[in-house]
Amino acid sequence: MNLLLAEDETDLSDVLTAMLERSGFDVDAVENGALAVDKARHKAYDLIILDVMMPVMDGFTAVKEIRALGIFTPVLFLTAKAEVDDRISGLDAGADDYLTKPFAMGELLARVRAMTRRRESYTPRIFTLGDTSIDLDRSELKCKNSISLAVKELKLMELFMTNPGISFDSEELLDRFWSGEESDADALWMYISFLRNKLRSVGSPLIINGKEGGNYTLTSS
Repeated sequence: MNLLLAEDETDLSDVLTAMLERSGFDVDAVENGALAVDKARHKAYDLIILDVMMPVMDGFTAVKEIRALGIFTPVLFLTAKAEVDDRISGLDAGADDYLTKPFAMGELLARVRAMTRRRESYTPRIFTLGDTSIDLDRSELKCKNSISLAVKELKLMELFMTNPGISFDSEELLDRFWSGEESDADALWMYISFLRNKLRSVGSPLIINGKEGGNYTLTSS
């Protein structure tokens, strides 16, 4: 699982990164909120951990900008502020949970495991981006009209729509959706082509950019 950690205290960041990596997570560590927003814009994460008080951009502002991008990855705040109003402000900004400093490393790991488990098990039934939506119960893509999606198409479209503007390389997509199955970039390209045709057929302004064997990104025309 991919985690994004934004913490300006270098020693603490190094300790947290080492601990999380030993627990099996892949961690990208940055030192301020602006860098966290930039990372989240270009890469999909399973969890984002943000310190509140950081230079350049604080955690509250960072999570607001991340949510404004249409990214709904769970966010855990690390904060030295224990006042109720500060905690409410963090949750209102778009965070999902918070942990007050100083904290036990074991508690942080427990929070991370719990939040990533919830992300794996929780599946909203309808995803919407602009005027385009996918209905997971009906396996339908909808805009001006609707069309059915195959299982792989539905999973790919769900990933793209929940991470708009983020580039996914072919290898990552094959690992996610063809794990344990024999497949190659040609099969992925076939499904990308199917989705492009179906987006056009329902009159959606969404476009899957990319070339065969390369990176793919969902944008709006």
